[in-house]
Amino acid sequence: MMTKKTPLVTGERVVVAVVVSRVILSLPLSLISHGFSLFLLCLSAFLVEIRAETSPFLLSRFSPRRGASSGILLGAVTLPSVMLSKLVQLTRAISLHEAGQDELSHVTMQYWAASASCCAILIYLSVVMSQAKRTESLSSSLWLTRVSLTGTVFYGVACFVSLSMISHTAVKLIRHLLCTFPSCASIGEALLVTSGLVLYFGDFLACTIAKICENMIPVDLVSISYGIKRTETGIIVQVGLLLGLLLFPMVFRCVVHIYETFLRKRDGGQRNCSDAAKSILFFVSLVFFMVLAVPSWMQFVHDFHQHPFLWVLTFVFSEPLKRISLCIYWVLLIVVSVSRFYSISRSSKVERILLRKYYHLMAVLMFLPALVLQPKFLDLAFGAALAVFVALEIIRIWRVQPLGEPLHHFMNAFTDHRDSELLIVSHFSLLLGCALPIWMSSGFNDRALSPFSGILSLGIGDTMASMVGHKYGVLRWSKTGKKTVEGTAAGITSVMAVCFVLVPVLASMGYILSQGWWSLLLAVTATGMLEAYTAQLDNAFIPLVFYSLLCL
Repeated sequence: MMTKKTPLVTGERVVVAVVVSRVILSLPLSLISHGFSLFLLCLSAFLVEIRAETSPFLLSRFSPRRGASSGILLGAVTLPSVMLSKLVQLTRAISLHEAGQDELSHVTMQYWAASASCCAILIYLSVVMSQAKRTESLSSSLWLTRVSLTGTVFYGVACFVSLSMISHTAVKLIRHLLCTFPSCASIGEALLVTSGLVLYFGDFLACTIAKICENMIPVDLVSISYGIKRTETGIIVQVGLLLGLLLFPMVFRCVVHIYETFLRKRDGGQRNCSDAAKSILFFVSLVFFMVLAVPSWMQFVHDFHQHPFLWVLTFVFSEPLKRISLCIYWVLLIVVSVSRFYSISRSSKVERILLRKYYHLMAVLMFLPALVLQPKFLDLAFGAALAVFVALEIIRIWRVQPLGEPLHHFMNAFTDHRDSELLIVSHFSLLLGCALPIWMSSGFNDRALSPFSGILSLGIGDTMASMVGHKYGVLRWSKTGKKTVEGTAAGITSVMAVCFVLVPVLASMGYILSQGWWSLLLAVTATGMLEAYTAQLDNAFIPLVFYSLLCL
């Protein structure tokens, strides 16, 4: 196997170093140990990434997405940086008596859980590389494998001895994702998704265990995982809709297995379930699971005293004129835009990447007015939209009759090189990129622009950078890349211009505005440079990086 020379310093790595340095330098003394752990994680990921990109063996073994770098460094530090920025924000809240120690302990646990997940995956990748055949062509870089493995192991021992279950789960999950969905994600993208899923499922598993055992263990032991106050909207969106749909594929597989076992026992032969029967089972199981099973679990764990669907109806009709009018506006905008863009994609020679940027602009038109006027309703709407996306993607992947095949052909009209027929992720990443900063900004927030980080970075910055760069771009950032200096400058300028307009509007509505313009400029510039240099799925990384910088 041949090694290839890759530069130690790349644009993406420099931007990541700037972001991590900005986070660490903003830490109060009480979080210095957390900052040191983030530095060690960044160093370990840097060494693993260098080794991975000099060995085609690692990349080909997992079938990563073609045309993308490994992205290990960016994927490893993004979520821990976000959690650490939240900790910085919470320390300010505690000093103002706006938050309690329980919430700080909860986010601290999330930070160490995210760090443990990322570190476990780095150790796994290092072990895989160390097991590669030591031919002469690889011997010159074996020292880097040993150094990266040794450093990562020391970091792992330091930060997650007590989180070994999380680490084991993270390794199994990323291996499953990369093997089940080949060529759908880079290693860095899979690393980000894995750490996020481990954090997400682990949080609600802890809530369930704490609720079951609350009479068996002292209250102070369950306060971290269960004592955090959650809003009704957060419970419905994060627990009911999303968690239920993510667990549904496993439930459906069990239902099909039980049904096929019943058929074999009844008929005495090897009989499989027909496509029509599977479709019926799918929709019946989906309705039962989402209408009865998941709401019952929500009511038990979170003391939700009303059926979630009844609560949603009550919530919507509490301000019927505003919220129903907003729903009508959304439906009309979606119908007109999708039908228009679909006809263009079928008959025009417009590049897919530019066509999809119109959806970014559509996201601005949909979400920006709602975030300013109806932020709580937008929280719920994001969850409903994401639930619909997940359900439709499950139907498309499994070709559930009668919607699976038409849906597959329709979605293919909007794909590009970053999607595959097996898994289409662009619409998920755009919606999540806009939604996550808003969801994470619930509760105390003294940075009024942080909820807008997804909408600004994707809907404004990324869109303007692509359009201006495609039409007017001449100077390229690299010889092999397509990103241009003109596009990046347009993206940064457009975001700053929108912020200049948005800040007075938010101030007039009573929002807390305590962020300096130089800090904002640094955040916007770093995000714009990351968009210019990264080959990863920018919809996933850019909003989180922008959010973490805005929280400081």
